[in-house]
Amino acid sequence: MKIAIGYPPIESGKGVPLLSQNRQFQYFNAPTYIYPMVPAYAASNLKAHGSAVAWLDGIAEKWTYDRWERELDAAALDVLLMETKCPVIKAHWTIATRLRAKFPSLIIVWVGDHVTCLPQETFDHAPVDAIITGGDYDFLIVDLVNHLAHGAPLPPGFWFPEGHPRLAAPHASTVTSPGGMRLLTTGPAQLTHRLDDLPFIDRELTRWRLYAYENGNYKYTPGTYVYSGRDCWWNKCTFCVWDHTLNPPGTYRSFSPERLFAEVKHVVDTLHVKEVFDDAGTMFVGNRLRKFCELMIESGYNRKVVLGCNMRFDGPDAELYMLMKQAGFRFILYGLESGNQVTLDRIKKGLTLHQIEHGARMCKEAGLEPHITVMLGYPWETFEDAQRTIDFAKSLFRKGYVDTLQATIVIPYPGTPLYRECKENGWLVTEDYDDYDMRRPVMKTAISDAQMLSLTQQLYKSFLSPSFILKKILAIRRWDDITFLFMAGTRVLGHLLDFSPKQKK
Repeated sequence: MKIAIGYPPIESGKGVPLLSQNRQFQYFNAPTYIYPMVPAYAASNLKAHGSAVAWLDGIAEKWTYDRWERELDAAALDVLLMETKCPVIKAHWTIATRLRAKFPSLIIVWVGDHVTCLPQETFDHAPVDAIITGGDYDFLIVDLVNHLAHGAPLPPGFWFPEGHPRLAAPHASTVTSPGGMRLLTTGPAQLTHRLDDLPFIDRELTRWRLYAYENGNYKYTPGTYVYSGRDCWWNKCTFCVWDHTLNPPGTYRSFSPERLFAEVKHVVDTLHVKEVFDDAGTMFVGNRLRKFCELMIESGYNRKVVLGCNMRFDGPDAELYMLMKQAGFRFILYGLESGNQVTLDRIKKGLTLHQIEHGARMCKEAGLEPHITVMLGYPWETFEDAQRTIDFAKSLFRKGYVDTLQATIVIPYPGTPLYRECKENGWLVTEDYDDYDMRRPVMKTAISDAQMLSLTQQLYKSFLSPSFILKKILAIRRWDDITFLFMAGTRVLGHLLDFSPKQKK
């Protein structure tokens, strides 16, 4: 049986759609390609269980849609697995209709946070054969193939049309969609799989080089991603769609430190990468992080590769940050989200402004490079509140506690507590999914769209001071540092265009 993991190109004047491995969708003027970790594990797990697998990421390949469809045709597929997301769901509905007309026998399977939250909706709009809910579809896709090939039972987590000629589940529940379609579901996904049971990602199969260069998380290239867990051990932020759909509260699991180290060692030995970024929502901390660092140091791999990860400000203490530096860590990415304590409390961030500043200071004093992500556009915030966030970010730069930042407009995706809060309070300006692409606010605020875009641009400009630029120039030690500064400058200009009031709609 031949299965493809595919991302169809979406041709838009807005830029390159950042769909894969992305919690907050955005079109980028400066292209960014993130290694889609769970789809890559799905491809590798399928291959390990005997399936023939194709990797057809038309976005990262920079193909046209017609080229992507020709590749599907040439691959002679039985099954196509596609990840989808709220801001592109309508485009994907259209693509599914087109695929059904051209490939009538193709089994089309969708995964992702939006269809996990609203599976019935998609069956009303697109001729999809099956939806796998939850974040363990790298395991469940193997169950689906075994069902198609051998009639093995389907575990919880599947939705499909009643009477489907290839899919059956005797004990499934019957549900009628809002459009009147009769569906079968095997129930909520059981996120209990042991992550260490997954094979290493087959990097050649999943064309790792497509994601090895155009990514702002790498200072040294080629780089690649690993994934220490699913997905964030805090697991409470009200805006995070992955924490409330794919990996909801109470389901966090991680690889063992030994298994994570083994995969890092594998990619260094086989691919000769210069940097590895762990893209779990938050990397594990405490004894597990300490053990991983010790393995890196004792093996000498801390001298062979540079590391980065997502982290919370209340994660490591000063001693552990020093150990991370010794183990080869460079880049630490934090979700700051707001400079207002009221907002941090409302979104259940579980942090104080003091903890944020203290954590960033410890990280920087250990010799690491902290990066912060900041969001604007909360419906309860005033212009003065938003300005306070910018001033807080500026103060962190001025004190030398952070190196870089990413600014975004907060988007309330269906499935999140923030979205439910918006519905209850009448805060949504639009419910057209096409508008949820971060090109403008979709929640009512006291700030105009033009002001919001201007404030977001101001955030990017906040660290472009002469003293900051001089520090970066004086820190140059090798050619990679120069190329990274050039790339970073290009990305800042790209982000200024992403939030320009003159952008294409």
